[in-house]
Amino acid sequence: MSAGWTTVKEAATASFVERKSEFIGNITPVKTEEEAIAFVNKIKKQYADAKHNVYAYLLRENNVTRFSDDGEPHGTAGLPVLDVLRKEGVTDVAVVVTRYFGGILLGTGGLVRAYSQGAKMALDAAGKAVVEKLLVFSLRVTYSDLQKVEPILENYTMLRLDTVYADDVRISAALREGEFSALEKAVTERTNGRAILKAEGERYDCL
Repeated sequence: MSAGWTTVKEAATASFVERKSEFIGNITPVKTEEEAIAFVNKIKKQYADAKHNVYAYLLRENNVTRFSDDGEPHGTAGLPVLDVLRKEGVTDVAVVVTRYFGGILLGTGGLVRAYSQGAKMALDAAGKAVVEKLLVFSLRVTYSDLQKVEPILENYTMLRLDTVYADDVRISAALREGEFSALEKAVTERTNGRAILKAEGERYDCL
């Protein structure tokens, strides 16, 4: 797998009106083509009364790229939406730009601009997120030592995955691979070796 990639942080919606036609952009992060298709179908159902539901999606999985003009003139809708995703450098993302026709023709250039704007506004609303290779680790610590360890953990940007409170405290988390040794050293020194840190594997996620 690659070192990392950029996608969108979350699902988002944005809309605007251009010469009486309303354009609604919906975007979401996806991991598989099945997820992308399901999202497209959900939006099409949600806006079933709209004249056009133009979509595009880009996936790392098998380098899949798909788009549809959904009845708009060829090259004026789906491809411009896809081009926005490419120019913004995102992948594992699906977007649908819905158009409620207002009765005024926009022309080829007007359609390209409007669908591009719908995709860009949705993407800006969602925000970008960098997916990185992270090291997953477990930490086993006593309740008294937890008070000493927490301030150390807070100095690192990490993903807290799970915390189990039993006879002792067991934390599962992930952080950038290059930071694990320093964390392990600091925790071990602070607890005089009582805390047990163990590298458990890797995952790709956003911090």
